[in-house]
Amino acid sequence: MRPENQSSMSEFVLLGLPIPLEQQGMFFALFLGMYLITVLGNLLIILLIRLDPHLQTPMYFFLSHLAFSDICLSSVTVPKMLMNIQTQQRSIPYVACISQMCFFIIFACLDNFLLGVMAYDRYVAICHPLHYTTIMRQELCVLLVAGSWFFCCAHALLHTLLLVRLSFSADNTIPHFFCDLTVLLKMSCSETSLNDLVIFTEGGVVFILPLSSVLGSYIRIVMTVLTVPSTKRLFQVFSTCSSHLFVVSLYYGTIAGVYFFSSSWGSNDKDIIASVMCVVVTPMLNPFIYSLRNRDVKKALEIFVNRANFSKGQSLNPLIEVMSRVRCIS
Repeated sequence: MRPENQSSMSEFVLLGLPIPLEQQGMFFALFLGMYLITVLGNLLIILLIRLDPHLQTPMYFFLSHLAFSDICLSSVTVPKMLMNIQTQQRSIPYVACISQMCFFIIFACLDNFLLGVMAYDRYVAICHPLHYTTIMRQELCVLLVAGSWFFCCAHALLHTLLLVRLSFSADNTIPHFFCDLTVLLKMSCSETSLNDLVIFTEGGVVFILPLSSVLGSYIRIVMTVLTVPSTKRLFQVFSTCSSHLFVVSLYYGTIAGVYFFSSSWGSNDKDIIASVMCVVVTPMLNPFIYSLRNRDVKKALEIFVNRANFSKGQSLNPLIEVMSRVRCIS
């Protein structure tokens, strides 16, 4: 079959999720609910951090960016998946497919870098508490977030430029629910050795660097705690790091399932399920993890709800007074 290059390739076809036709309505409602929870939950986290002065700390500054990244990560893939389930129109234009892949790489990478930065923040807070405010000053926090954005955008742009030079065969069917880089490379009829080399080297560095920050930070935290064994201090460390540790385990567990263990499973369906965990389930769970296991966030949420109820009551008071006067006149 004569290869067809990207200039004549107008669209791809997404096979989507392996869902029986009679169950698609149920799964559409399920994933729509999960997506709405993801967006609203993470927006609530961002709102609380912006409004509550007690949450104006480096940890919550990084958390607000993580929440924004989770919203974007889900929004890049889930709306198109929902539209495919509902309308059965599975085609996606070539430019839209490449754009989806690029933005997915950006926000997946940004999650990775922010988790590494947050691990470093926890290390400074526990191992150098007296110097925390001088080390984690606002300029450094902004620089760490800006650097994460820069490296992730450069990382995505590099892989996008290497991909668009490839040619694709006439079979434009993508056995996935979104345009994933590894799947597109398998579909190419061009030589992809350079792409594979860049993924193995540059992509490996981008992945390992934040992971090394996470592992190194928690190794130092454990060593610090063990030097002064105390049940009270151990409880304080656990309460400080438990939310972040849970999110880290969830994130790297799903990433491992998608990119390391999926090929050994030998089933594309299992690969898709692992991807759903990465782009749908994990971003949805993060607000619950940080709100249910964090006293500061729970307290800020209580204050926010009380203010909302108070404002609602204040707005209803004039109406109640008018109604009572009307009753007296009648």
